[in-house]
Amino acid sequence: MTLLILGVLLWSFAHLFKRLFPGIRTRLDDTLGAVPAKIVFAVPLVISVVLMVIGYRHAGPAVRFNGPEILVHINNTLMLGAVALFGIGSSKSHARQLFRHPQLYGFVTWAVAHLLVNWDFPSIVLFGGLLIWALAEIQLINRQETGVTRYTGGSFKGDLRLAAISIVVYLVIIWLHGLAGVSPLPGQA
Repeated sequence: MTLLILGVLLWSFAHLFKRLFPGIRTRLDDTLGAVPAKIVFAVPLVISVVLMVIGYRHAGPAVRFNGPEILVHINNTLMLGAVALFGIGSSKSHARQLFRHPQLYGFVTWAVAHLLVNWDFPSIVLFGGLLIWALAEIQLINRQETGVTRYTGGSFKGDLRLAAISIVVYLVIIWLHGLAGVSPLPGQA
C-alpha cells in the first residue's frame, strides 16, 4: 500500500508543481529550456505510474465488485465518455468549444467510473487520490489562468472522427482489461 500511496502523491506533486511553485518552474524553464524542464518532470511521472501499478497489484487481494450490476453499465458508459473527453482537446470537433479542461474532465470521469465498481481500499486510494488531484488541478488552473481564449473551430467531420476514434480506443481498453484478467463487461469476472 505504501508504494501505491507514494505513487499517487508523486503523480499529484509533479503535476501540481507548476501551479504551486510557478516561480521555481519558470526559473527551471529559463535555466534548462522548456523541453529539458518538461523531461525533468516526466521522470517522476513515469516513476509515479510504476509505483502506482506495482503498489496497486501488491496491495492485497482486491474485493471484487458486489454491487448492483447497473453500476457496471454506468461505469462502461462513463468510460466511453472519459475516452471521448481525453480526445476532445486534440480534436477538430464542435465539442472542443465546450470544455476548457477536457483531459482533466476525462480523468475525473475515469476516476469516478472506477470508484463506482471498485470498492476495495487500494482502489479508493488510487482512483480517489487521482480524482482529488484532477479536481485540485482544475481549480488551480482556473484561478491562475483567467481570460483564456476558447477554441472556435470544429466541423461535423471532426465530430465523426472524434466519435470513431473514441469508440476504437474504448474497445481496445476493454480488450486490454480482458488481457489483464479484469473484464469490465457485466457478468464476467
